[in-house]
Parts: sequence; structure tokens; C-alpha cells
Amino acid sequence: MFGREAIEYKSDEQIRKIRRAALVVADIHDALREAVRPGVTTGELDLVAGRVLEAAGAKSNFLGYYGYPANACISVNETIVHGIPGDRVLTDSDIVSFDCGAVVDGWHGDACFTICMPNASEEDRRLSDMTEKAMWTGIAALASAKHVGEVGGAIEDYVDSIPEDHRPGLVEEYMGHGIGSSMHQPPDVLNYRAKNKGAKIKSGMVLCVEPMLTLGSPDSKVLEDEWTVVTLDGRNACHWEHEVAIHRRGIWVLTARDGGAEGLAPYGVTPVPLD
Repeated sequence: MFGREAIEYKSDEQIRKIRRAALVVADIHDALREAVRPGVTTGELDLVAGRVLEAAGAKSNFLGYYGYPANACISVNETIVHGIPGDRVLTDSDIVSFDCGAVVDGWHGDACFTICMPNASEEDRRLSDMTEKAMWTGIAALASAKHVGEVGGAIEDYVDSIPEDHRPGLVEEYMGHGIGSSMHQPPDVLNYRAKNKGAKIKSGMVLCVEPMLTLGSPDSKVLEDEWTVVTLDGRNACHWEHEVAIHRRGIWVLTARDGGAEGLAPYGVTPVPLD
């Protein structure tokens, strides 16, 4: 995806600055969790994200990105990623992924979470739980990984371990990425095992780990708006993402208020904040 573009390695002080943007994203997520309900439109929820950004003195790194028209990506049901907020009214049975970003003093935060509405199916709830677990499995792999490709290997191994009757589809076309002074940077962070081991893990990397799983086939198409990615079979999808720093003393999940302590505990990994 990024060809020969160089990886941007951050100093500890730069990672602390990225953390500020990451915590604005956490604030957006908190506000959206409070605001989401049946009957609200995705456009109204995008305005919630905008108000949080304005109050923080931050900017959306999504708005205007290659012409993207909103503060956040809000993906409902069969939409895998890049859903454009608008007049779609949420129902009490939807599954909704909120991918949000912020820029503070030139540094970027980016993370996604999923909400299952009150009457969402057990199948959708299981899908969200599996996608979130896939994300944490990938993040935990970073704690001891020597190459970025180990993240995708860990995610694929987890998905393959799910009993076949519940095993989700693993989307391969969309992936995680480096992040820092711009939103999308090298290296690619795949969600599956590849022959290429990927970049060597080094202190100063900041990476987004973001698996996307589907109830049916992972095959997808892009709609005429040139953004919205939906499943070909019309079955539901899910997306979770966190932004993670690797520094000399360990890893730190920047978009998690606790640095990732709760999510990483089941893997025996303790995050190491810089502050």
C-alpha cells in the first residue's frame, strides 16, 4: 500500500503528543455511546463527534480527507467500513461501528468501536465480541512481536480457532496502518498471515490495529459514493480499532484511557504508559 515510503519513528515526547489526540478520540467515543439510540440518525451522531472535537480545540482527520464529507465513519449492519453519516435512522436491532479520528497540534488519533442496539441479534453480539477479541489478540502480539506481520498472524489464528458454525469472515482488503503526523502511514498492519513478515518492530512505531469481521462472506464492494464498503452477501459486519505505541519499555494503547490494561490482561500483557 505504501511502497517504499519510510516509516515514521516517534520520540517519547511525540508519543505523548499523539496520546492527547488519542484521548480526544476516546472522548468522542464516550459521547457517541451516550447519544446513540433507536430513532437517531447517523448524521445527528456525526454532529456529536463534531461538538467534541470543537470543545477540545481539535480537528477531524476524516473530514475533507480525499473529499470525505463527515467527521466520522458510521457503518451500519452490512457496511464494513467508511459509512458516510446522513439521514439513515438507527433501529433497535442494528449493529453500528463508529470509526473516529482527531488531530491535535498536528498529531493524529484514530480508533473504532461497535455498538449493538438493544434488540440486536445474538449473532451480531457474538460478532462484535469476536471482532473486539481479534483486535486485542493482535495488540497483545505486538508486545513480543519481532515483525509487524505477527499481528495479522495472531488475528488469523484466533479467527481460525472459532468453531466453524460460528466462525466469521475475515476481511483482507482493509487493514491497519501506521499513524502519527498523518493519519495513514506505513507500515501496513494486515489482519491475516502473509508470506512477507512485514516491517521489523522498532521503538517509536505507532500502529492502528483494526480487524473487520463479517457474519457471512468477507467479500465486499464499494458503493457509488466511492466510500461506503458493504458485504456482497448483505450480511452484517463489525469493526474494532485501537492506536498503539511501541516504545523502549513496552506498548501503550493510546486510544484506551487505561492504556489497554483491561483488554490486555487476559493475555498476560501489561501496558507501559510514558506519563
